[in-house]
Amino acid sequence: MKPDVFEAPDYYNLDELLSNEHKLVRDAARAWVKRDVSPIIEDYAQKAEFPKQIITGLAEIGAFGPYIPVEYGGAGLDQISYGLIMQEIERGDSGVRSTASVQSSLVMYPIWKYGNEAQRQKYLPKLASGEWMGCFGLTEPDHGSNPGGMVTNFKDMGDHYLLNGAKMWISNAPFAQVAVVWAKDEDDRIHGLIVERGMEGFSTPETHNKWSLRASATGELIFDNVKVPKENLLPNKSGLGAPLGCLDSARYGIAWGAIGAAMDCYDTALRYSKERIQFGKPIGQFQLQQKKLAEMITEITKAQLLTWRLGVLKNEGKATSAQISMAKRNNVEMAINIAREARQMLGGMGITGEYSIMRHSMNLESVITYEGTHDIHLLITGLDITGLNAFK
Repeated sequence: MKPDVFEAPDYYNLDELLSNEHKLVRDAARAWVKRDVSPIIEDYAQKAEFPKQIITGLAEIGAFGPYIPVEYGGAGLDQISYGLIMQEIERGDSGVRSTASVQSSLVMYPIWKYGNEAQRQKYLPKLASGEWMGCFGLTEPDHGSNPGGMVTNFKDMGDHYLLNGAKMWISNAPFAQVAVVWAKDEDDRIHGLIVERGMEGFSTPETHNKWSLRASATGELIFDNVKVPKENLLPNKSGLGAPLGCLDSARYGIAWGAIGAAMDCYDTALRYSKERIQFGKPIGQFQLQQKKLAEMITEITKAQLLTWRLGVLKNEGKATSAQISMAKRNNVEMAINIAREARQMLGGMGITGEYSIMRHSMNLESVITYEGTHDIHLLITGLDITGLNAFK
């Protein structure tokens, strides 16, 4: 087991833009990742198993609903703090960050924003503490980039709703106690429903044989005439804009998280370049290797500036969906490119579990696909700047 000697790059002194609280929150998350994630994550990725024992630690560092008000069990932090926590967790592993992102932005966020007071009081404290874990049911077997085409539906049966359908590629599904599920009513209007484990007809089969996010639990949600109490309908927002609002929050967290993965790959490659001797000198002395490292730190720095500015806009309530989309797309592409370059710098060692790079590279293949694919995000930007809709 190798010690975690990670040192975060900060080429433009961005720490000077952070408050003392921001740095305390980030450093606490970084220390936890070094102590509780890095020493075990390679083994769990090899086993394709989620380390459930870290759930308590995630809660303790504020990873579950960091921006949720304290009265509901959250940490009451700002959006930059949320981003920094996601950055540090994904530096450890994208799958672990996915677990926290889903809990925060896709489960707690809609209950907080779209739910009523009774729902907030019932669910949010248990989700914030990690006593309950949640998942988010939007993607279906036949509807990924086109969520509005969903066929999962519910009917009003008088004293309850009857839910039928299926969701796929759902993080946390195999062990979640709560699922926020998006389904169409009899008028084809999309609503959010809170479905609890144990409801008859509700099952969550696990997805196996993944080459990516192997330390994260992924599954399906299957609804076979599930009776959902009427009080479990999220009352304060409906239509496709409701789940997309959740995705804005999650994509924002991913934009920060991807920087963490890139930082880890860069730091590993930089360290290796100084230690690996070929032709009588460290490989970091060769021009091509310096070119790779110089490009890596440049792209990381650009992504840090982009995301910090987005965090300021988010705190001010000014960040648009399109701005969030741009940051998600840019930063994930940046991270996956750095992972590939770093892997090459390590040669054969780069494919082994001795180093984190290949695991990051495989994970990022999922991150560049979920919560809006790379190409879909390009079209979101295209629509925003031209006013012309390529989706129709």
